[in-house]
Amino acid sequence: MGRPGLNRRQLLYGLGGLSVASGFGFAALGTGADALAAGADTRVRYWNLFSGGDGSNMIAMLDAFRAANPDIAVKDSTLQWGNPFYTKLAMAAAGNRAPDLGVMHLGRVTGFAPGRLLDPWDTGLLAKYGVRESDFNPALWKRAVVDGKLYALPLDIHVQLCFYRKDVLKKAGLLGDDGRIVPVTSADEWFDVLKEARKATRKGLQTIGLWVNDQNFQWWFFVAFYTQLGGTWFDAARTEVTFDTDKATQVLEFLRRHVTDGYTAPGMGSVGAEQFINGAPFAWEGNWSVPVYSGAKLDYGAIPLPPVFGRQATHAESHAFVLPHQSDRGGATNEGAHRLAAYVVQHARQWAACGHIPAHTPTLSTAAYQKLDPQNEYASAMDHQATEPKVWFAGSTGILAQRVGTVVVASTMGSAKPDTAARRMRTALAQLLAMKNPMEGMTAAEGGAAA
Repeated sequence: MGRPGLNRRQLLYGLGGLSVASGFGFAALGTGADALAAGADTRVRYWNLFSGGDGSNMIAMLDAFRAANPDIAVKDSTLQWGNPFYTKLAMAAAGNRAPDLGVMHLGRVTGFAPGRLLDPWDTGLLAKYGVRESDFNPALWKRAVVDGKLYALPLDIHVQLCFYRKDVLKKAGLLGDDGRIVPVTSADEWFDVLKEARKATRKGLQTIGLWVNDQNFQWWFFVAFYTQLGGTWFDAARTEVTFDTDKATQVLEFLRRHVTDGYTAPGMGSVGAEQFINGAPFAWEGNWSVPVYSGAKLDYGAIPLPPVFGRQATHAESHAFVLPHQSDRGGATNEGAHRLAAYVVQHARQWAACGHIPAHTPTLSTAAYQKLDPQNEYASAMDHQATEPKVWFAGSTGILAQRVGTVVVASTMGSAKPDTAARRMRTALAQLLAMKNPMEGMTAAEGGAAA
C-alpha cells in the first residue's frame, strides 16, 4: 500500500505525544508463569489493560482456560489503561517484540496501522475453535474489518447507561407495572421525569449525575444523542465533513439544560456516583458501574440512554482481541493465541458480571445471561450502538475525544453557547480530517478503513 516505515518518534507522537519515560513507565502485573507450565509445549504472551473488577474476571477466565488447555501456558500482563497501553503496544509491534495476543478498544483499530502494527486474524482458525462471523452482531463485526480483513475479534460492547433508583422512582410514581422506569420518548418527557424525581429526592442530593466536566463522558453522551438525531460526521470517501451543526446544537442545548434547570451541578464527577449510592434518583454512567452499584445492594435498574430524540441509540465501544504484528507470526504459538481468544469470547458469561454485554450472540441468548439483572434490561443496546466514526483519530481516549470532547464540556458547563460550540466542533472535525496519521503518513481519506 506504499505505507512509510514507522519510527519511534512517530509512534510516540501519534499515540498522544507521550515522552519516552512515560511510554515505558507501565505497571505490568502478570499472573502467568515466565517458564512453560508443567506439561505445556506452547506459550502465549497476552497483554491487556484490565484492572479492578474487569481484571479479576479476566484472570478467572484465563485460569479456566489453563485448566481446560494444559498444553498451552498463558503469560498474561496487565498494563496501564489508556494511551500508555497503546504506546507500549505500538512500540513493541514496531520493534518486533510484540506479545502474541493483545486487547484494544475497537474504535482504535483503524488508526493502529492495520497490516503494519496489527496482523489479521485467520478466520479459518477461529472457526476451528468455534467462533464464526455469524456469532456476532453484523454492525459490530463490520467495525472490526479493515481493507476486507478481520483485524479485531470483539469480546464485548460497553455502553453508557441511565441508572435509576427504583425506591426513589416508585415514590415519584415513575415506575411501571413491570417495576421498571416509565418509557421516555422525547426530551420534554425526560425533563418531566426529572422534575417529578426531584420532588421525591432527599434534600442535599442532585437529581442526576452525568459528569458535566469530563471530556470523555460528555463526548460519549454527545455521540449517543447526535446519533439519535441521525447525525453524520463525514462522507463515505472521508474527504468532506458532513457534521450537522443544527443537530449538534440541539444535543448541546439538551445537555446544557440539565445544569441550567438545576438537575445536576458543575463539578459533580465521581461524586455523582456517590450521590446515586446515597439516594440520588439517576446517574448516567458506563455499564462498568454495575458491580459497584450491585455491591452496594441498591434497588436499582439500568437502561440505555433514553431515546429523547425519537431513535434508540446509546454510545458503545468494544473491547476486542488483536494480534500485534510479529514478523514471524505463525505456528503453534499463533494457533494458541487464536485458541485462547476464541475460548474467552465463547465463555463471556463470566465477563458479563462486569456489566459488559458479550459480543458473542449465542452467549446473549443463554438462560444464564438472561437471568442477570440489570444486564438483561439493557442488553438490547447491542442492536442500537452509537459509535464514533471509523477514522484513524477516533476511539477510546483518542484524538477526536480530546479535541471535540472539551468543546462539549464548554457548552454543558456554560462557558460557550451551544451554537458557537457546534461550529467549533465542525471546525475541529475539518482539521482532523486533513491531518495525517503519524503512524501511517496518510489522511483518513488516504488510509484503509473500508470494511
